[in-house]
Amino acid sequence: MRFQLNKILPRFAIFPLILTVVINMIVYSGSRILMRDAHHYDITSSIDEMIPLVPAWTVVYLICFAFWVINYLLACRESREQCYRFLSAEAIAKLICGLCFILFPTTNVRPDTVDGVFGPLLELVYLLDAPDNLFPSIHCLVSWFCFRGLKGCKTIPKWYYWFSFVFALLIFASTLFTKQHVIVDVIGGVVVAEIGIWLSRHLRADRIYWKINFLDRKKV
Repeated sequence: MRFQLNKILPRFAIFPLILTVVINMIVYSGSRILMRDAHHYDITSSIDEMIPLVPAWTVVYLICFAFWVINYLLACRESREQCYRFLSAEAIAKLICGLCFILFPTTNVRPDTVDGVFGPLLELVYLLDAPDNLFPSIHCLVSWFCFRGLKGCKTIPKWYYWFSFVFALLIFASTLFTKQHVIVDVIGGVVVAEIGIWLSRHLRADRIYWKINFLDRKKV
């Protein structure tokens, strides 16, 4: 059993993944608390207003959570080097998101009523997720990392790598058709993810995990 679990989640990936969840909670919830009473900007464009509300896209919007878990595990179990590069870039991108949420808090106006079979599901999403911390979209940022994180992974079939790209695009669309985000949020999510990747590579931020990961027996 221990051997099988190690194949799914190697020991060296446990602490970095836990830290990833902690950073996400601090950035998303912490900034929400800090900016609770601040003025929030609505950056909805005329093009966004032309995009129809399609509640059925809520299914894609929610399925992405399983997509995130699967792809993060796939990227992190490839190797220590891959895991640390991937998660250090993701951490930097999330911290940039936190700065954006504090310096430029955003919001949008959601539909008053949602009809159709998937209406109640989307209304539940609206109830659980307040319309703030929108730019850049963490939903899109993480989905983009699910694609970019698999680059260079030799254990991942090529078809799944490109499937991840297509599915990331579908998630982008779902954020727009559910009126959870606007176009600028989506673009911002991708741009910030790429900035995180670039900064991590040039700053060699992955070295931090080599130093602080107390669960990793292999030290350099």
